[in-house]
Amino acid sequence: MGQLKVAKRYGKALFDLALESGKLEEAMQDLTLIKSLSHKDLAIVLVSPVVTSYKKVNIFTAIFAKHIQPLTLAFFKLVFLKGRSIAIKEIIEAFSSMYREQKGIKVVKLTTAIPLSDDIKKTIGQELQKSSLLTGKTIELNEKVDPSIIGGLTIQVDDQLFDASIKHDLQHIKRQFIKNMYVSEI
Repeated sequence: MGQLKVAKRYGKALFDLALESGKLEEAMQDLTLIKSLSHKDLAIVLVSPVVTSYKKVNIFTAIFAKHIQPLTLAFFKLVFLKGRSIAIKEIIEAFSSMYREQKGIKVVKLTTAIPLSDDIKKTIGQELQKSSLLTGKTIELNEKVDPSIIGGLTIQVDDQLFDASIKHDLQHIKRQFIKNMYVSEI
């Protein structure tokens, strides 16, 4: 079974369990904490096939037991004991996706050439809120700085991309020159 399928199934299991027990918000906070504290060396140990499942459980428990609720801790113990630790990142993402859908939150990926001020981000968020695609939704704006777009911005919502970057415009102009728009009238 593919890692993505496993992640979706485990993510859905945790989501359903948290929803049923009324601990959805707490579970989301726990997963956000786990994701934010993921250290490169910790991630290597937790997915390593050399480290036994019981050692992984002990390490995870030692680090997170005081900071996350028992439901989340028990779930991750099960993940380790079932040998699914390689999919932790994907499980967290699958759960987060279901959480956002449940709460009516849309992730908007904003890419700019330079970091934007908070005022500009707020204005962009307000304008996006007016679009028919995001009406009635809460917007989670994920900003990325990519100097290769030269200027302007790109906005991606689900599978729709709005590209107003200088790089895109230059590529469009290049295609026009290659196409040789000038035709001689001799």
